[in-house]
Amino acid sequence: MKGDPEERAVAEGRYIAASGATVRAAARVFGVSKSTVWKDQARLRRLQPGLWAEVQVVIRKNKAERHLRGGEATRQKYQRLR
Repeated sequence: MKGDPEERAVAEGRYIAASGATVRAAARVFGVSKSTVWKDQARLRRLQPGLWAEVQVVIRKNKAERHLRGGEATRQKYQRLR
């Protein structure tokens, strides 16, 4: 979903807030890069501050947990190699 950046920013924000998705997952769903998602979320702050605040809660949670997801991925990788 490329097109109007403001519409895309709102759509991405709603998706992240509703699903708890990571920035990487949202980028995959919308067919854009992670950088574009970050830029769109900066744009969302101006467009819909309430939605932006909801998205920030999810993003902070995901950032706090990412070291756990990375460790789990590494553990699974080495279990497959056995």
